[in-house]
Amino acid sequence: MLYNLLVPLADEYQVFNLFRYLTFRTGGAVMTALVISFVLGSTVINWLRVQQGEGQPIRDDGPVTHLTKKGTPTMGGLLILIALSISTLLWADLENGYVWSVLLVTAGFGMVGFADDFLKLSRRSSNGLPGRVKLSLQVLIGALAAYGITELSASPLSLSLSIPFLKDFLFDLGWFFFPFAIFVMVGASNAVNLTDGLDGLAIVPVMIAGACFALIAYLAGNLVFAQYLQIHHVVGAGELAVFCGALIGAGLGFLWFNAPPAMVFMGDTGSLAMGGALGAISVVTKHELVLAIIGGLFVLETASVIVQVFSFKLTGKRVFRMAPLHHHFEQKGWAEPTIVIRFWIIAVILALIGLSTLKLR
Repeated sequence: MLYNLLVPLADEYQVFNLFRYLTFRTGGAVMTALVISFVLGSTVINWLRVQQGEGQPIRDDGPVTHLTKKGTPTMGGLLILIALSISTLLWADLENGYVWSVLLVTAGFGMVGFADDFLKLSRRSSNGLPGRVKLSLQVLIGALAAYGITELSASPLSLSLSIPFLKDFLFDLGWFFFPFAIFVMVGASNAVNLTDGLDGLAIVPVMIAGACFALIAYLAGNLVFAQYLQIHHVVGAGELAVFCGALIGAGLGFLWFNAPPAMVFMGDTGSLAMGGALGAISVVTKHELVLAIIGGLFVLETASVIVQVFSFKLTGKRVFRMAPLHHHFEQKGWAEPTIVIRFWIIAVILALIGLSTLKLR
């Protein structure tokens, strides 16, 4: 909004030229989202505590240490969504269609997560929305976003897949691009959701991935940098750096309250929204496969669940003591902070590997 209001006045007031620069507006988005999170955090958490009473239901078949978290409110993702949305709307170019597409996915998946959390709380059970209903809603939102993104993208990028390490190569998926894009957004959303099981575990890797995609969006949206790095230039994608900045700021603010021992849980409201946002940004920037590297921790968590389920159904035996993977290490006796920090380290390593694909071509 500030961009749209103040840049036209830049010829008369030179100070407004600052708002032309993505770097300045991205920094502004980080700080704005962070301040909003700090200002509203305690109020939102207290409101959630009053509304929820006993807080998030704790599964009896989970790790014993989780029973001490009884009474902690959930739906903390609302704080992230409020700070992220306000900051993005304030600092981004609101005439950019990619911004609205990513916001659609973020808000839409957040609403699905909110409904899931609400049902869990009202039923005092770990069962929320039926799996098919949740997945169907996610697919519908992803389909709308995929259509919007392809309409905004120029040919041949619109329906093509970019392969890391290969310059000037596009794999034309044709109409299969739509189910592929939906899979990326829905898959990323549920992968983050599976990772969100310990205090602070999911939000830091989300911020790491957000920082990586802020850089990728900026570079892909800049013709000079895109040509130098030999990555595909996506006109208008740079504006998503502002969104990623807002995501980082909102995540930092949320982490203040979510750090062990957590005052509030993210819930599906936040995890589904954040994962969906990362998936949508990767689709816009044509770095869907790079997301699987940068977000490799989410992939590992998801793979552990898939392996566990298939192994038990086929052989009656479990590969892990408990899935997702972080619960396996809890059952092995690792302290929760140890698991969280080591997983953060893995996320940083995978992010650096993912960023290396920008130059290794």
